[in-house]
Amino acid sequence: MARRMRLIVCFLLCSLGLASAQAENWPQWRGAKLDGISGEKGLPTKWSKTENVLWRLPLPGQAGATPVVWGERIFLTSIEGENLILMCVGTDGKELWRQVVATGNKAVRGDEGNFASPSPCTDGKHVWTFMGTGDLACYTVDGKEVWKQNVEDRYGKIKIQFGMASTPVLDGGRLYLQLIHGDYKVDTQEAKVVCLDAATGSEIWAVDRPSDGRHECEHSYASPILYRDSERQFLLTHGNDYIVAHDLADGHELWRCGDLNPKGSYNETLRFVASPVAVPGMIVVPSAKHKGMLCLKPDGSGNITDKPEFSHWRWKKDTTDVPSPLILGDTVYVFDEDGFFTAADAKTGTVIFRKPTTRDRHRASPVYADGHIYLTARKGIVTVVKAGREFEVVSQNDMQEPITASPVISGGRIYLRSFDALYAIGAK
Repeated sequence: MARRMRLIVCFLLCSLGLASAQAENWPQWRGAKLDGISGEKGLPTKWSKTENVLWRLPLPGQAGATPVVWGERIFLTSIEGENLILMCVGTDGKELWRQVVATGNKAVRGDEGNFASPSPCTDGKHVWTFMGTGDLACYTVDGKEVWKQNVEDRYGKIKIQFGMASTPVLDGGRLYLQLIHGDYKVDTQEAKVVCLDAATGSEIWAVDRPSDGRHECEHSYASPILYRDSERQFLLTHGNDYIVAHDLADGHELWRCGDLNPKGSYNETLRFVASPVAVPGMIVVPSAKHKGMLCLKPDGSGNITDKPEFSHWRWKKDTTDVPSPLILGDTVYVFDEDGFFTAADAKTGTVIFRKPTTRDRHRASPVYADGHIYLTARKGIVTVVKAGREFEVVSQNDMQEPITASPVISGGRIYLRSFDALYAIGAK
């Protein structure tokens, strides 16, 4: 009898450990490592607007920001009339609180976006949010304001054609922002990279980010990311014709790489939207508008634009324009704004396949979990494909509502944020 009880206890502890290992937080845009990868298992691959929907919560307004999840709380931004708000929703689908962060919302490019486009981030104790107005705020997870400021007061007026959409990065108690903008009509260079103390909002460092880019190229809608391996770590900012690596201690420039907008065929409207993605030893760098894409090594110094020894490979065309790339093992996946899905060898850049999915505008970035990649079309169709070197569509799931936010995976569920509602997808 005692032996049987020990076996039962052991089984229960193992089960609890497995459940704990599977339940991951999604603390910022593209997940904990900013790479679009989840380690969770047993997720649904087939659903509809009603099938495998645990709940649907109507939202007060449109926005394309990706939600973040920690434990039993989901945080997301939205608009409510002219107000820009931060919301907290329980994983049971019930709204817990909302706070007005700023006023003065503006729609950009028709129905493409607004000033609630940057995604929030959280460490489970606090949540930070940035709006296109320049307002940056910190709240407790229970909705109490800790601090609020407007970056325009400290770093100058934001001058960007379609609104500041870059999402800050939270790491080690610091917030990193790229403010890549400028009044190209008078050819000013006003871009800055900023590091703040996340607890207080006080400045740790701020550096200028010079470039020889011009016109609309001075504007970036991409978000910064972190690179980290056993030997080095640094911040990567992306925009104004270059990707730039910055020292985390004081922000000084470690290296930069151009050739994303070649001078011989310069496009004055080549603003960057897609963000880079990095794994140890490799940084995949998109450009825009079907131009080139780079795969860089992390150990550069100075201007490495014309130094092939710091590149794994370079494409001259077929970059993604809006969705960010995905790296899985020896394969890089690129999902472009027209719905074409490309797999390439991570070491050589050789294309393995390039296949169409849903023919529509695509704004959400691909997300991977449990052998599948989730690809979201703007009209609300989520195509699930098998990860690997053979193209195989597992399912296509039509939510019948516009979606520009990327999918979020946490606690055995897929969270989808449409223009109209927040959905929890999971087995009932």
